Amino acid sequence: MLSGKRILLIIAGGIAAYKSLELIRRLSERGAGVRCILTKAGAEFVTPLSVSALSGEKVYQDLFDLTDEAEMGHIRLSREADLVVVAPATADLMAKMASGQANDLASTALLATDKPVLIAPAMNVEMWSHAATQRNAATLAADGVTLVGPASGDLACGEVGQGRMVEAADLVVAIEEKLGRASSTQQLSGKRALVTSGPTREAIDPVRYLSNHSSGKQGHAIAAALAAAGADTTLVTGPTAEPDPAGVKTIRIESAREMLAACEAELPTDIAICAAAVADWRIAEEAGSKMKKNGGAPPSLEMIENPDILATLSQAKNNRPQLVIGFAAETNDLIENATSKRARKQCDWIVANDVSTGTDTFGGDENTVHLITDSGVENWPRLSKTGVANQLASRISGWFSDREA
Repeated sequence: MLSGKRILLIIAGGIAAYKSLELIRRLSERGAGVRCILTKAGAEFVTPLSVSALSGEKVYQDLFDLTDEAEMGHIRLSREADLVVVAPATADLMAKMASGQANDLASTALLATDKPVLIAPAMNVEMWSHAATQRNAATLAADGVTLVGPASGDLACGEVGQGRMVEAADLVVAIEEKLGRASSTQQLSGKRALVTSGPTREAIDPVRYLSNHSSGKQGHAIAAALAAAGADTTLVTGPTAEPDPAGVKTIRIESAREMLAACEAELPTDIAICAAAVADWRIAEEAGSKMKKNGGAPPSLEMIENPDILATLSQAKNNRPQLVIGFAAETNDLIENATSKRARKQCDWIVANDVSTGTDTFGGDENTVHLITDSGVENWPRLSKTGVANQLASRISGWFSDREA
């Protein structure tokens, strides 16, 4: 897919710049031509020589270099590419992009381009979650810029949280998907999407509840990917530490009943993806005050079944989404149980993943999934959750393209 494609890679200043070298190698292996702009700060982390050696091209750095401007000006750099990629995209460069500044070669090329732009944010967790950065991210998404990541995990500063640049392999997937779209960033333009994410909490008393280990990372990534593809996206999420995705309407709930009500209020939609880990049961009668130990036997808790959100959306007589996708988080007999769930719930697709002990799926940054459809089982390689989300968004786009052709 990348053979013959021309990519302008802008490498900004951050420790994640080392990943850009791996990205250049992977893109070149797939036949893409890569030209690079290295910012002054980026050159503090990787050298022009290493970038040039891997890309096989001259590295551009200075806006006011008379030779560079004569041979390959910033206008040509940005216009002769099929795609502009910023990796890593620092908070500073994102701010420049959002406000339209052009005071160095990188920001000038970005402002002058008429080509699609994809960025991979990388920064400290507090910098990413800061209101200013979130505003800038939302502005860029609204402008049609595709954001890939950031991922969560250990950061170079020693802190832990969202801010890691996604891996080169995941960026290649996103780049292939971006270049494969018929209409740059808007293949799902005009579609409405509904995504559920995170756990639900079912109250026992005012201080205790039933829940599970879902982090919401996968569902939030899917919502972000659909929004980046142009869909008008609503995310209904249970309690999670994940920030609201840029460009997505986010509704926060606690219980399964609240999640179902929020989903039904958003209908009709074209796409519904039930990625939330909804509690199957709740307490029949929540205690009005904190339950106390009284020296006797523990209290008996009567359980009743929660509403089935996936089945409700799949079997709706009115306002059924065109494409309903469920998730099957299993600890054994993965494909068999997921296939049975798809038939039982009457959804169109099921995304199956193994959440047994040792997989690190719950709370982790990576996922190995299997997509089950009428056509059979697709076994996807292990990807970051952002990579899974981008792949799923691409698959959904293809499904609508085939139906509307």
